[in-house]
Amino acid sequence: MNIFFMVAVRIPTLVRTALVAALLVGAGLLAQTPQPTSTPTPVVPVAAQADCPVDPATPKRQFRGMWIASVANVDWPSRTGLTVADQKAEYRSWLDLAVRNRMNAVVVQIRPTADAFWPSSYEPWSHWLTGTQGRDPGYDPLAFMVAEAHARNLEFHAWFNPYRVANHADLSRLVSTHPARRNPSWVETYGGQLYYNPGIPAVRAFVQDAMMDAVSRYDIDGVHWDDYFYPYPVSGVSFPDQDTFAQYGAGFSNINDWRRNNVNLLVQEMGQKIHAAKSWVSFGISPFGIWRNASTDPLGSRTSGLQSYDAIYADTRRWVKQNWVDYIAPQIYWHIGHPAADYAELVRWWSQVTTGTNVQLVVGQATYRSGASGQDPAWQNAGELTSHFTLNRSHPQVVGDIHFSAKDVRANRIGAMARVVADHYSRPALLPVPLVRGGSAPGAPTLSSATRSSGGVTLTWQRPTTGTTTGYAVYRLPGDGPVDACALTDSRHLIATVRASGATGTWLDTTAAAGSTYRYLATALHRLHHESAPSAARTVPGDGSGTFSVIVDNATSGGFTASANWGTSTFLTTRHGTNYRFANPQSVSDVAWFSATIPASGTYRVEVWYPADPGYNSATPHLVATSTGNVTVTVDQRSGGGQWRTLGNYQLAAGTRQVVGVSRWTATTGYVVADAVRITRV
Repeated sequence: MNIFFMVAVRIPTLVRTALVAALLVGAGLLAQTPQPTSTPTPVVPVAAQADCPVDPATPKRQFRGMWIASVANVDWPSRTGLTVADQKAEYRSWLDLAVRNRMNAVVVQIRPTADAFWPSSYEPWSHWLTGTQGRDPGYDPLAFMVAEAHARNLEFHAWFNPYRVANHADLSRLVSTHPARRNPSWVETYGGQLYYNPGIPAVRAFVQDAMMDAVSRYDIDGVHWDDYFYPYPVSGVSFPDQDTFAQYGAGFSNINDWRRNNVNLLVQEMGQKIHAAKSWVSFGISPFGIWRNASTDPLGSRTSGLQSYDAIYADTRRWVKQNWVDYIAPQIYWHIGHPAADYAELVRWWSQVTTGTNVQLVVGQATYRSGASGQDPAWQNAGELTSHFTLNRSHPQVVGDIHFSAKDVRANRIGAMARVVADHYSRPALLPVPLVRGGSAPGAPTLSSATRSSGGVTLTWQRPTTGTTTGYAVYRLPGDGPVDACALTDSRHLIATVRASGATGTWLDTTAAAGSTYRYLATALHRLHHESAPSAARTVPGDGSGTFSVIVDNATSGGFTASANWGTSTFLTTRHGTNYRFANPQSVSDVAWFSATIPASGTYRVEVWYPADPGYNSATPHLVATSTGNVTVTVDQRSGGGQWRTLGNYQLAAGTRQVVGVSRWTATTGYVVADAVRITRV
């Protein structure tokens, strides 16, 4: 991937929700004396789930991914020459990182420089694996990578670079069997690197065949390209394809339109080939974030940066409007308010472009900038990255994000990634259903048992007898009684997704509190993420140690404190209790606190109640005083009021103290409101 500052200086960057890994229960655990047998509980149907309120803070479907770059050993392998065991251990650690951060997809670079991370009959083994191009690494990395991702129920998107041949300019350094050595007329040298010439039809056909080899032979979920088509421009130097234009450019009055057509053909043809071979495989591209500036083209964005349409001949807007891709993931690698490329403006523009198409919008996030030396001051603010996700909520076209790159997710500089997880990945999420490509939900699974033991609650289910099932979603609701189907419309009660394997499935809920009664349900998922109706619920009683839940209203004696800056109102009837408190936003430390007595250290669900109004604040900061420090969660108080809204589950220490606060410190307009909180042990 490439990142441009707005002065057109190029900086090269080589570029499911909390998925809980399936925990198999050993015979020793099953042999323990179980608690009372679970009982089936009815699910109360609703006329249409569209009528159900949905908590925007806990969306049920989101694409949550990270790029794992192999070129120049950016992420994996960390260096060439690692043993097979070390390579496998490193890769597993990246997947485990994705799971810990509640992601549901990885985008892994498997063809970085006209080479392969699988035994390809088209191109040599990548030297980024062994240090020597063409050397067999001793195993099939792609088969291993896909299997390991699927074992964790992570989607695997195979990331290819179509035209880059080498990060150097010496053709003789390539292995003698390399297609570029055998066809030197296909290759051009530009900017100190080697590239296949996109204007040669034989080249376009060859690179498609090389990539389709992986599509046809491996169980990948997506094909992914980044922003390399024609190379980024070197000042004062033209890409040397004038002779190619003379040979193949009939019908085009200028070379630039011809170059764009060459890339358009690559995109259009590849999408057709992918879906003809495997209709369920997604095709996505992550282009440079700016198509064209409005000053150049009235259809462009209100920006003033490098234009991919003109600089690298990538007509990204057309790919979307023609529905040639399934998702577009523009690299919007700038902060909110950037003078030349405002993140907010580009999200608005891409949302507008994708509206009315069959293309889903996923945002490429510059996680690598957060807290990094030399970045703009905005990126030294731990709240910058999480504010991007909050802004995305106001654009329903945005169905998720991809983080660049894995090493930066792991680094978690200034706690920026932890903020994203706490604020936006607090619950698992299912992947979005594609806008086209068919598919239907399988039948409902049968949840045959839910048994409590000292290790938690073990669930067992049978695979549906109809439809194709590739995975399951597991839900847990507190208490007993009938289950309202509206409880499943967002992810508040989603606790795990599990890959399907065989006729039965099992999963261990290690987070089930011993004293709590729960209802469990399971659904089945199709390859394209269509979800079945839920199973009948199973109720698991608590073990008699008791439960804890407390509501603190702003009028609770001794439970609420606020300064004189906080007014009192009875204006909205959707309030909790007799009134609620409100204040104007301001950059001051003036928090309204709810206090409670926490009986024992443990995991607690924290919920808030407020009356919503279109004039209230879209990003009201809520502070949760966890056992390891304050966590901030922003809530859009313009909607979703008059009900309990979950902030998340947190580790709270025992004792009486301030637990939840509502802050005035927000840059958005509209009153911030403090009404009531509910704290429940889970």
